[in-house]
Amino acid sequence: MAATAEQHEVTDTTPAPRRRGMGPIATAVSVFGELLITAGLILGLFVVYSLWWTNVVADRAAGKQADKVRDNWAQDTGPGALNTKNGIGFLHVPAMKNGEVLVEKGTSAKQLNDGVAGYYTDPVKATLPMSGKDGNFSLAAHRDGHGAKFHNIDKIEKGDPIVFETKDKWYVYKAYAILPETSKYNVKVLGAVPKESGRKKAGKYITLTTCTPVYTSRYRYVVWGELVRVEKVDSARTLPKELR
Repeated sequence: MAATAEQHEVTDTTPAPRRRGMGPIATAVSVFGELLITAGLILGLFVVYSLWWTNVVADRAAGKQADKVRDNWAQDTGPGALNTKNGIGFLHVPAMKNGEVLVEKGTSAKQLNDGVAGYYTDPVKATLPMSGKDGNFSLAAHRDGHGAKFHNIDKIEKGDPIVFETKDKWYVYKAYAILPETSKYNVKVLGAVPKESGRKKAGKYITLTTCTPVYTSRYRYVVWGELVRVEKVDSARTLPKELR
């Protein structure tokens, strides 16, 4: 009688070795690795929030405030009264490639987080250009996150224009000195006569300040400018030549 295929089939009846479970060290390493991955994801989301989403939110807030300022200007045909509630004007710095920046009163985090620049009221009070007085129109804005309006401050070079727009006038400044790094406590850079910039006499100055290095707040980056002329705003709000 012929053997069937099943009769010639050889099977291994040796029992499979039992798989050993992970020891306590291996288990701890595995859990620690998973925690690191989770922490990395959370950190990544925080970076996205800090450097991207806060910019989106701040730009929206600043845009709404800017619209209010321009609407008020359009409705008021009389002399330009100073209104610090929504903003006093717009900063234009072509070298920073960030369009117009609304300027408001104050430099607290709460103020600057709305994606605006703020003029100093403390520890040194800024002199507003509309006053016509000699002094220093000192400003601050975030460099990263919350609109990052001064992110490209390091692109400004000596001789570059810095223009401040109000309802009635264009104030055209020229950058003349740059301090890439100084202590955050160095308030002398905000002085009415900013001697660290090389100036010794009273004049009409503008100072831009922000954090440095990028993504830190350890030091301050400073740019100084000096007023070169003032232009009246015409009915068409024609830009000064520096902004065309």
